[in-house]
Amino acid sequence: MGDNDHFPAPVYKDTVLAPLFETVKRHHFAPLLAVDRAHAVMLHECGWLTRDEVRAILLGLADIEARVDPMGLTYTGAFEDLFFVIQDALVARTGADIGGKLHTGRSRNDIDHTLFKLELKRRLGEYRGALLELIATLLDVAERHAATIVVAYTHGQPAQPSTFGHYLAALVEVLQRDAARLAAACVTVDQCSMGAAAITTSGFGLDRARVADLLGFAAVQENAYGAIAACDYITEPYAALRLHCINLGRFVQDLNAWTGFETGHLHVPDGFVQISSIMPQKRNPVPIEHMRLLASLAAGHCETIITTMHNTPFTDMNDAESEVQEAGYAAFETALRVLRLLGGFTASLTVDGAKVARHIDQSCVCITELADSLVRAEGITTRQAHAIASHLAREVIAAGITLPELPWEVFATAFAGAAGRAPAIGLSELRRFATPEHFIAVRTMQGGPAPAAFAASLALYRTRLARDGLVLAEFVAVMARGETRLADAVRELLA
Repeated sequence: MGDNDHFPAPVYKDTVLAPLFETVKRHHFAPLLAVDRAHAVMLHECGWLTRDEVRAILLGLADIEARVDPMGLTYTGAFEDLFFVIQDALVARTGADIGGKLHTGRSRNDIDHTLFKLELKRRLGEYRGALLELIATLLDVAERHAATIVVAYTHGQPAQPSTFGHYLAALVEVLQRDAARLAAACVTVDQCSMGAAAITTSGFGLDRARVADLLGFAAVQENAYGAIAACDYITEPYAALRLHCINLGRFVQDLNAWTGFETGHLHVPDGFVQISSIMPQKRNPVPIEHMRLLASLAAGHCETIITTMHNTPFTDMNDAESEVQEAGYAAFETALRVLRLLGGFTASLTVDGAKVARHIDQSCVCITELADSLVRAEGITTRQAHAIASHLAREVIAAGITLPELPWEVFATAFAGAAGRAPAIGLSELRRFATPEHFIAVRTMQGGPAPAAFAASLALYRTRLARDGLVLAEFVAVMARGETRLADAVRELLA
């Protein structure tokens, strides 16, 4: 008889079963024991296990947890997977007539999806907490820089003056939407698959809600077939996480431009700067590159999950199981590094005000508001005002001067040519209209950078942050209450 005539064939063992075993023992040993305990408690409460039987099973599971180091286990092929390793260990402690009853009314299908959800919920809770911490940090930095003038860019070119706080608040809004998407995904993950068995439940009349409650789930996934086949509990969180990583990467790329020598509006402290091995003048803010890399890697891990699910059958399948789950865990671990680094890095940045002021003068970015102020002060049309402003911009650039240095005569001539009369404003008002401070101060509409408008925005973001914190706290509390209820139920049965 050849090696391939009995299970497992050597090549199948080496390429599939052994690597899978390594994945499961790293991530799913503890969740599997939790599922076993909850199912045992429920079987007793439903009358399928006597008190002596459930006590024997729970004591056996406790002994396995105390004596078996999952990381010390090696796949031998004697058992197909970790589930059967634990089942054999339990039977060895209780006898087959008792230990064999634990599997009443369940399947590896509902067990696997439940323990995958348990681990995914834990990671989602941890990640959402870190994201809210980053948002809180960014809000503090934005508030500190509420009046710090910067140049805002469009299409890679200087566009208008704004404040660094207003710029950061745009990222805060995006991250709060990311947080909402991840919270919505948690609602899908927070539905227990136990009791679905293979795909149709069983004839034992088990209490699915009780198991869900003991495991810290918010609800039971209603349809038993869907509890096994509908893997959107995988694709939804990773789709949200992938979009979130893309959003992070776009902001990080902006940091790369703003800290570059030619722009240089942001100064990076030495703690985040690496030197060149050959060029002594270099200050390389390489954490920016690492954040961009990590965000891309995390997005790639997420894409792996989503692509793996593409065109798979709507049924039980290995495509949704341990190996793809581990790829997803790598996405969370990598993205978490981005969050922590981004928070510390952004909080350390300072704005080079002198360079910003010089670039504002050189680029004429205040000219938009000069035109708009002329409309309001002189009663001319927007088209007339912009014709004047365009003429002034050309004159400033040609003369190599700044907008505040523009001679009155040049303005008066341009104004008369467009409006057919002399201007009513004086030189001091013209100069004021051309300043970034005026530009920002008049942008008082909702969402603008003017002090009162921006303060209102910050208050709104902090209200959202507090609300999101409460939602997360409840999500985590449901998990914690389940752990407590399970521990109490086990303790009572063993008393």
